[in-house]
Amino acid sequence: MNLNSLIYLDSSLKESAQERAGQLSLNCVDGSSFSMNSKAQQKFISEQCMSKEAAFALVLGKDGLALHAINLQGNNVSIRADFHGATTTYRREKGGGKGQMIARAIGIKSGVSPHVLDATAGLGKDAFVLASLGCRVTLLERVPVIHALLEDAMKRARQFGVSEDSTLLEILDRMHLDGADALDYLNECAAKKRPDVVYLDPMFPVRTKSAQVKKEMQVLHTLVGTDDDAGALLEAALKCAQYRVIVKRPRIAAPLADMAPNYALEGKRNRYDVYAIKKMLDGLNR
Repeated sequence: MNLNSLIYLDSSLKESAQERAGQLSLNCVDGSSFSMNSKAQQKFISEQCMSKEAAFALVLGKDGLALHAINLQGNNVSIRADFHGATTTYRREKGGGKGQMIARAIGIKSGVSPHVLDATAGLGKDAFVLASLGCRVTLLERVPVIHALLEDAMKRARQFGVSEDSTLLEILDRMHLDGADALDYLNECAAKKRPDVVYLDPMFPVRTKSAQVKKEMQVLHTLVGTDDDAGALLEAALKCAQYRVIVKRPRIAAPLADMAPNYALEGKRNRYDVYAIKKMLDGLNR
């Protein structure tokens, strides 16, 4: 992984940046002398990213923590997790509620709000949708840098919620972030409280036509790689979940580990493969 620096853009963030850099074993770099969002600042950030194949730097500013990257096409890309911005809020309020395909796959309906273990949380977008629909969601993210982005996003969203949106606080209270390795967690879950549903959205190989892949996904693939243990995750998930396992796949991809689901819900780009273990009970609200 070609990431070695955390840059802070305001002197008031120095202590926080040093703490975070220490946690991630990164160099802490002072970028506070540049005017906010100036060309000089952007050039400085890009200069911290040095690699022939890809380049990354964590950037801490007043608006939170972001992963800055120069992708394979030489474009600058900034990635952050977000639980309170305009796009996220719009989906929460106008996204279709319990009629959304992911909600139907999970089994959410009136009186049924299962406890979901999102074993491959990524930037937390799906987990947030499920929590906004009433589910208690445990997010597992084993990649320290992505975990840091999630942690920062939850912190910023909670600060926003205190002053602006009490409903958001209720949603965040249903989300629990854990940095455990998903396979280890699933294999040991018999000794813990088993989730009702396990949700898997493993990284899959980038398609050959890279233009079809979003810049954000290109960067995450380069940074994280693919989930080579995805087949083992499915096997462990089926032993851990009480009611069902859901696997999100590209629409035309083969089932994970060539294991056919009981049924699938198919959209334009993605598909939700449903592995049913037993019927979900009405009144299930944990």
